Amino acid sequence: MTDATTEFFSGFGGAQLALHRMGAGRPVVLLHGLFSSAHVNWIKFGTAAKLAEAGFECLMPDLRVHGQSAAPHDPAAYPQDVLVRDLEALVAHLRLVDFDLVGFSLGSRTSARAVLAGLRPRRLVLSGMGLEGLAGWARRQDFFVDVIDRFGTIERGDPAFMAQAFLKTMGVDRVAARLLLGTMADTDPAEPAAITMPTLVLCGENDDDNGSAARLAQVLPDAELVLIPGTHMSSVTMPELGDELVAFLSR
Repeated sequence: MTDATTEFFSGFGGAQLALHRMGAGRPVVLLHGLFSSAHVNWIKFGTAAKLAEAGFECLMPDLRVHGQSAAPHDPAAYPQDVLVRDLEALVAHLRLVDFDLVGFSLGSRTSARAVLAGLRPRRLVLSGMGLEGLAGWARRQDFFVDVIDRFGTIERGDPAFMAQAFLKTMGVDRVAARLLLGTMADTDPAEPAAITMPTLVLCGENDDDNGSAARLAQVLPDAELVLIPGTHMSSVTMPELGDELVAFLSR
């Protein structure tokens, strides 16, 4: 497998954020999911390696509060859409002009919000995301706040048990995570119509954690829907994830 290198850049407010790189060629920024990391989402199961072998340079930040990136406890470090601000800082730091953008779950939400704020990738991939994950984020946010608040007391059989286990496995700073969750506002259901670049809505066939991927594809002007095997948690482990990203971004 192609090896990844790690460096750091300054995000919003000077927060030191980790950036993992793999490959050389056309730049593609990949944003991981909530409580995950670039390594788990893109590197561990070979997705980034497939893109690198296809001639892409994978630029994979650890989002604020995730992986090797800073997790400040100062509420001032968490304005609304701070992850969008961090993405804009990365694009400016790397002086990216012609690039592609890929997100999974929270990374998809961040990518969509960034495009609505003016970022213009050539192609966009929203994976692990449905329309309700953008327009009805408050429900998901409340679920994860509850997981944090009940952390350590949630027992097997509770719908929040698997999220608690993942939070524990990833060693997430729960104080910072709770602050981060408060930065994410709902997106008006009419707004995604302004996302006009070619977009791939890519989702596990048994993944409805963020609502309907089909409905999301329907409201985007230039989108196609592709389903791969898996649930929300398992779809990132599937080889089809990398295969579909290569096929779409290579056009």
